[in-house]
Amino acid sequence: MQIKDITEFLDSWAHPSLQENYDNSGLLLGEKNDTVNQALITLDVTEEVVDEAINSQSNLIIAHHPFIFKGIKRIGNSHWIDKCIRKAIKNDIAIYAIHTNLDNVHTGVNRKIGEKIGLTNLSILSPKKNTLSKLTVFVPKDNKEDVLAAMYTAGAGMIGNYDHCSFQIDGTGTYRGNEASNPTIGTQGMNEQTEETRIEVIVPNHKLNSVLSAAKSSHPYEEVAHYINVLNNLNQEVGSGMIGELDREVNPEQFLLELKSAMNLNTIRHTKTVKGKIKKVAICGGSGSFLLDQAISKQADILITADFKYHDFFEANNQIIIADIGHYESEVFTKELLQDALTKNFTKFAFCLSKVDTNPIKYL
Repeated sequence: MQIKDITEFLDSWAHPSLQENYDNSGLLLGEKNDTVNQALITLDVTEEVVDEAINSQSNLIIAHHPFIFKGIKRIGNSHWIDKCIRKAIKNDIAIYAIHTNLDNVHTGVNRKIGEKIGLTNLSILSPKKNTLSKLTVFVPKDNKEDVLAAMYTAGAGMIGNYDHCSFQIDGTGTYRGNEASNPTIGTQGMNEQTEETRIEVIVPNHKLNSVLSAAKSSHPYEEVAHYINVLNNLNQEVGSGMIGELDREVNPEQFLLELKSAMNLNTIRHTKTVKGKIKKVAICGGSGSFLLDQAISKQADILITADFKYHDFFEANNQIIIADIGHYESEVFTKELLQDALTKNFTKFAFCLSKVDTNPIKYL
C-alpha cells in the first residue's frame, strides 16, 4: 500500500481545506507514492514518538497536532523539531497531521468527546459559512437521471441526514452551433431548442471540481451549460465545537466527578457551579475559549474545553460553568478515533497507537 492510500482516505473524511488558516495539516514529511508498511498514531510528534516508530518498524506517523507550524529556514540538531525532522528523514519515516480539519467535521474530535461523556443529540456549536456552493446544470430531460446519479456519487446533494437532494425545473433550452461544433441534438448553424431540466444541487466546496467533472463526463452535450453560486449558508456539518445533551439532569458536582472519570483526568479547573443542574453541554477539544459566547447563547449549562486564561474565566459571568480539562486530556482520545476509522477502512493493515505520553504539562 502507498502512503497516498491512507492520506486520501483521511482527506476525504476531514478535507484539508476545512482547517483553520493558521494550521498546517497534511503530509508534512515524505512522499505520497512511497510504500507504507505500518502506521503509528499519536497526538503529538516528539523525538520519543519518532523513536517509537523506528522501534516498531512503522514508516508512517499519523498525528493530530502538526509539529511544523511555521516556515523553517534552517535545520540544526539542537531544537526538538530539528531532531524530529533529521531522525525521521534518516529512517525514511513519513509524517502526516490531521488537526483542525478533524476538529471541524461533525464526525471528528468533538463527537468523540461527546460520546465519551455520554452526550446525545450532538450538533456543531459554531457552524462555518462559505464552505458550500450551489451548482446549477442544464440537462436534456432524457439524460437527467444519469447526470444526477454521477453528481450524487461525486458528493453532491447532501443536506444533513438526507442525500440525493436536488431541485429541478423543466424548461426549453435554445442554442445554435457554429462550424466547429458537433451538436448532440440538431445541426450546425441551425437554431435548435430542446426540452431540458434545470438541476440545482448543494456541493461542499472541496468537492466542487469532482462534482462538476462528473456532471460533464455524464452529460451528452459537448458544451455543458452550468453556473456556480458560493453560498453564505451556515454549514451544519462543519464548524467549531459541539453541543449535546445528557440523558438526565445531573447536579454540577456529580457531573464534574463523572467527567473526571470518563476523560481520565487528574484535575479540572472550573468556575463556580452556578447551575442547579447540568443537562445541555458544550464541548471543544483543545483551545476553545473563543466559543464561550456561542455556548452561552445556545444556553449550555457548561462548556468543556482547555487553555482558558485566568481573566477569561470571569467571562462566564454566572451564566455558565467553564470546565478547563487540559489540552492534551481533551484530545488524547483522538488516537482511538483515528485508529477506529482507519482499521474499518483498511482491514488488513496495522495501525498502532503510540504509548508515549506526549503531554508537555505535568502535575504533582
